[in-house]
Amino acid sequence: MEEYMIPCMHKKLFGVDCMGCGTQRAGYMVLQGNFVDAFKMFPAIYTTILLFVFIFLHFIDKKRKYHKIIIFLAILNAIIMVFSYIYKQIYF
Repeated sequence: MEEYMIPCMHKKLFGVDCMGCGTQRAGYMVLQGNFVDAFKMFPAIYTTILLFVFIFLHFIDKKRKYHKIIIFLAILNAIIMVFSYIYKQIYF
């Protein structure tokens, strides 16, 4: 399965990870049940999953308004991604 994953163009061009590096592998780990390893690989995986669930619900359930939840999750996801990227750059 991992051999079919899309390579990171940022890493190929510049030689360093981008803020989204590890998303595919972490998602695959979640599907396998390796929840702790998925978090270690990409700490924003669970907020990303929640964000996509609420975006999906936004398109399916037109009666409820999910705008505030989606905006909150997007901001939270971005903050987690930035801090985890900085942490990885400093300590690894």
